[in-house]
Amino acid sequence: MAKAKVAKRPTRDEFVLEEIGNQLSEAKMENSEIVLTVWGREETVRGTIATMDSRTGRVHMDCKGELDKVPFMDIMKVEYPRD
Repeated sequence: MAKAKVAKRPTRDEFVLEEIGNQLSEAKMENSEIVLTVWGREETVRGTIATMDSRTGRVHMDCKGELDKVPFMDIMKVEYPRD
C-alpha cells in the first residue's frame, strides 16, 4: 500500500533560521503580539510567546488564552500585526 505523499517542508538556510530566531526572541522580550506563518497550516497563528522550549524545539504561543505549541522548524515567517 502506497503512502500518501506529504509535501516536504521547504528548507531554509542558517541565515533565515537565525533571523526567525532573533525575531522570536525580540518579540518574547518585548511581550509583543506577533503573527506566525506556519508551514502546513492554512491559518496564521496570532498571539504572544509564552515560552520557547529549546528541548522540544517548540514555540508556545498564547493565543487569547489558548496555548498553541508551534514547532520552530515549521515557522516560515514572523510578522507584527498591522492593526
